[in-house]
Amino acid sequence: MSKQFIAQYIGAASAANANGQYGNAVDWCRRAISLSSKLPEAWYNLGIAYRGQGLQEQALNALKKTDALTRDNPDAQNSVGLQLLELGALRDAERCLNRALFLAPGFVYAHSNMGMLHQMRGRLDEAEASFRKAIELQPDLAALYVNLSGLQNLRKRHELAEKAARRAIDLEPGYCKAWSSLGLIQLEQKRYKDAADSFARSLALGPLADFVLGDMMHSRMHICDWAGFDESLAKLEQQLGENRKVVNPFSVLALTADLALLRKAAEIFALNQRSEALRLGPISRQARRDRIRIGYYSADFHEHATAYLMAELFELHDKSKFELVAFSFGPDSKDTMRQRLSAAFDRFIDVSHRTDREVALLSREMGIDIAVDLKGCTQDSRPGIFACRAAPVQVSYLGFPGTMGVDFMDYIVADQTLIPTESQPFYSEKIVYLPNSYQVNDAKRQTSPQIFTREALGLPASGFVFACFNNNYKITPRTFAGWMRILNRVADSVLWLFQANADAVGNLRKEAASHGVDPCRLIFAEHLPLPKHLARIGMADLFLDTLPYNAHTTTSDALWAGLPVLTCPGASFASRVAASLLNAIGLPELIAPTQQDYENMAVELAGDSVRLAAIKEKLAQNRNSEPLFDSRLFATHIEAAYVEMHERFHSDLPPAHIFVQ
Repeated sequence: MSKQFIAQYIGAASAANANGQYGNAVDWCRRAISLSSKLPEAWYNLGIAYRGQGLQEQALNALKKTDALTRDNPDAQNSVGLQLLELGALRDAERCLNRALFLAPGFVYAHSNMGMLHQMRGRLDEAEASFRKAIELQPDLAALYVNLSGLQNLRKRHELAEKAARRAIDLEPGYCKAWSSLGLIQLEQKRYKDAADSFARSLALGPLADFVLGDMMHSRMHICDWAGFDESLAKLEQQLGENRKVVNPFSVLALTADLALLRKAAEIFALNQRSEALRLGPISRQARRDRIRIGYYSADFHEHATAYLMAELFELHDKSKFELVAFSFGPDSKDTMRQRLSAAFDRFIDVSHRTDREVALLSREMGIDIAVDLKGCTQDSRPGIFACRAAPVQVSYLGFPGTMGVDFMDYIVADQTLIPTESQPFYSEKIVYLPNSYQVNDAKRQTSPQIFTREALGLPASGFVFACFNNNYKITPRTFAGWMRILNRVADSVLWLFQANADAVGNLRKEAASHGVDPCRLIFAEHLPLPKHLARIGMADLFLDTLPYNAHTTTSDALWAGLPVLTCPGASFASRVAASLLNAIGLPELIAPTQQDYENMAVELAGDSVRLAAIKEKLAQNRNSEPLFDSRLFATHIEAAYVEMHERFHSDLPPAHIFVQ
């Protein structure tokens, strides 16, 4: 009779896990185990249930029980190995997978899973060899080509990656992961329309496929294709509420300013990154030195927005108190900015060919006191370095405007405009409050002497010029509708936008027509080198910001060039940056409290040339007197923050909110 009950309990547990009812699954497994402690299926399902609940240690213990009971079963060893792999227990996973391959050398899935393990460890050549061995053994299995495709995309071998993804689709046209794999390759190549179509195909086949809805929305945002936007956003918010893997932390910034949803998206994404696999254990305490050793980590030490902002800070750091080390995992572009940055650091190290673990170990060996991550969750980021604990103190700064939702980042640099006190619970990091704005600026930035004319830029000879040079993916339907209402209220005005791709241009012009605005009133600016872009900005009259993802570096560029920026802040970090910068340059009057105020202020300024001229004059005066572009003052403030972080660590105090005066 007990055998019948055991079978029923295990079947119920398996069904509960399949439906995401992990608490029920735990109960069924416990019932089965109470009848017999030597049931590998019960322990296995219990491990899956605990993993679903985020209970890492309990899941590992249950899976190790399964391992002990199935040493001579290659199928079971492979399954346990995969679950351990998903949990990030790489050493245990490797042991199980090796056991499976010892028992069954031709076990296709074990070879494939071993490839995934190698990939997680950064052994990319070994990973490719394992994937190809699996394909050699079973060349008609679509999933194997998807794995190979993802690896090739990671290695920036886009042609090979697409070839593998399309082979998977040929073998199994209804395989949703094959379509999403293709979409990721196309997204990486900035083929946004193709990517959006591929993600849509994937969603049609698997409506709850991991992260695909968010990737589809982000691809569509790049081309300003807002078909079904409200419906998709509602689904995304619902699935986040259900703790589903639906959107990555960067893509969601342009979709919502809801702090609870942003933190949840970050936490879910972080769990999916399996950072537990990279933990190196406690970091040994370094003896105090005369200089605090600061490591800056980025893929953007070249001609890039982050470098444009930070270059002078690296030069201004007090080298008698701080030793600077750059860890660069981006391209060695050899451009002028790269040369300038290399000269600013005590040591500049290219770690692009090292694994996350190797970079963290190098950082420990070098005695880095404070590791500053300049990427967060943005493209080419490497949070695994910090999951390994590269330094005793780890800081998120500038690159990612929001919480990373992890326990290994101690601080995030902000200011009181960005993160009011009541918003602190929505950040996993402790807040470092700088006294003016969190954003550093380079007062040495160069503006081209070239004189632009309206005609040369495609602008009308007369009439008011509204502008927004933000990336197109930051333009939401709500923001654009507000802009169109403004254009309808201001006769002979135009809107000058950044031209990222032809699809966005066409879609925005169609949207303008649907709002009763002549599409010709939308003018598109092509990319120019920053000095020339700064020179042309002055041809606009007023910059209109986006919500929920503001202009960040773009706001600083506009203010530096003398162009007033009008913003309407939301609740999130990303939606309050322009307000932070306006406060720091003494222009709080350009911060609109509501959308209606934002639209009314735009119309009023367009119709009041005297008032607008006074604001521009104030901006010109404040550029040299207010804190925003005072790089030396900023350096003293962030250095004070570093000193306090360092002192807390050496005083055996945990991270805490820091207020720099």
